[in-house]
Amino acid sequence: TVLIKPNIGWSLPPERAANTNPNLIKRIVEHCVKAGVKKVFVFDNTASHWEDCYRISGIERAVKEASGLMVPANLEKYYQSIEIKGAKNLKKTKVHELYLEADSIINVPILKNHWAAGLTISMKNLMGVVWDRWFYHGNNLNQCIADFCLIRKPTLNVVDAYNVLMQNGPRGNSVNDVEKKKILIVSADMVAADSAAAKTFGSEPEKIKHIALASQMKIGSMNLEKLNIKRILI
Repeated sequence: TVLIKPNIGWSLPPERAANTNPNLIKRIVEHCVKAGVKKVFVFDNTASHWEDCYRISGIERAVKEASGLMVPANLEKYYQSIEIKGAKNLKKTKVHELYLEADSIINVPILKNHWAAGLTISMKNLMGVVWDRWFYHGNNLNQCIADFCLIRKPTLNVVDAYNVLMQNGPRGNSVNDVEKKKILIVSADMVAADSAAAKTFGSEPEKIKHIALASQMKIGSMNLEKLNIKRILI
């Protein structure tokens, strides 16, 4: 089984770049099915009404067309209580059962501006698998984002930086907030993926607090100069 975790937080169409692009999610589901995965699950604990988010984002349709399974995340019964060893602030939380039980996890955030965290990328996208996301906002948001990464690291992170919400995030006000960059960033290392994405956005990784904290906690590497990065131009 594979869990694909997009950002589906807002009931907005793809051109607003508030959610992961449905075409990217569809393609990843198709690859999983072709590779012989028995079940491909997709969900997000959305910021607004979940059924509207799933539908208006275009992700629900895309997943179903690719033979994936959209699952709900709107009820507390889907979440299991866990303790996080080594965490500084987020020492316990409730996590969606599929994040804990799936054989593999493909984390597919969209790169975008965020008023509180600076940027939303791979690590912050995992707020969508916890029940009480509001705990983060009242208990050092950036430290909680880093703490959660101690639970389980995704098998792969695919950052959608094709259309990027450059301001007024995480929702944006209009398509005027969106810039076309035509980039995908793929890595098994969340910290490396987010560091590269930050540079794509125009920010230095060390200036994004949760990236710097995660690097200090040895969750991944923020030093891109020491990595073997393969650049593919199309």
